Amino acid sequence: MATNDEWLGLVREDIIEPDLPIIDPHHHLWDFPGSRYMLDELNADTGSGHNIRATVFVECTAMYRADGAEHLKFVGETEFVNGIAAQSASGLYGEMRACKGIVGRADLGMGGSVDEVLAAHVAAAPARFRGIRHATALDDSPEVRPSHTHPAKGLMGSAKFREGFAQLARHNLSFDAWVYHHQIPEVTALARDFPETTIVLDHFGGPLGIGTYAGKRSEIFAQWMKDIVDLSECPNVVAKIGGINMAVNGFEWHKRATPPTSDELVAATGDYYLHTIDAFGPERCMFESNFPVDKLSVSYPVLWNAFKKIAKGFDADEKRALFHDTAQRVYRLD
Repeated sequence: MATNDEWLGLVREDIIEPDLPIIDPHHHLWDFPGSRYMLDELNADTGSGHNIRATVFVECTAMYRADGAEHLKFVGETEFVNGIAAQSASGLYGEMRACKGIVGRADLGMGGSVDEVLAAHVAAAPARFRGIRHATALDDSPEVRPSHTHPAKGLMGSAKFREGFAQLARHNLSFDAWVYHHQIPEVTALARDFPETTIVLDHFGGPLGIGTYAGKRSEIFAQWMKDIVDLSECPNVVAKIGGINMAVNGFEWHKRATPPTSDELVAATGDYYLHTIDAFGPERCMFESNFPVDKLSVSYPVLWNAFKKIAKGFDADEKRALFHDTAQRVYRLD
């Protein structure tokens, strides 16, 4: 995925509340052909005006092991990210602490035998490894790309997946759920059956806006609102609010002559944020950048300006939760 910094630079804004402490709980690092997002690029974004204190890395198929057992190759990503985190922790790159928390990948469909993989992740980054994301986003529409895990339909309800999921609590690990909007009830069922495991809903549960879903935003939003309320009734679930500027969401920001302003983002997507915060409460929500994926559509400073405008009506304690404290608590960042 390539981004266009020159295009993003066409919209520049003064930073709102530049001193507000922020933990960005969802970003990636990678070095793919034609697309590079490593510590230098992350520091350039997080250092662009907002007070980013720390970040959480989330798995993205980067730097898997080339050799060894197939089921342990994912651990290479954790080893790689832990090294980047150590670079950042040296202080040589500034005060921001990158990848203070790490969410890796494991195939929970292995059942109980996934315990070996979870233990290997923890051993690779004992001070930073905090959870697993086994992405299960899947849709019948050929225009909608499935998760990089190529999940089977109804995977979260399968016996093997749940056997593997049960191992997370043994290692004190959380679960990041990446699904599409019609799969939110599957997350709710999982949360009800495993109340001892913290589940983090990524990207609002992936409301789709392309393919067969194009032009149906109001209809989808109405059902999404109900599903979010149902999910919020599970006390072990928290929500990442962000990640809604991807191509799959259908706003088509990336096709415009200029990128969106923060006001445009608020006008188009603000209801998703406010409804989720209303359902979960600020203490169970955390703003996320989802960079560099959302960088396809918007720059880092403009995105966080939008978040701050959305949070304008909340008091100081609620803002601390939304921008910093929820992420710190959920991912156990000292």
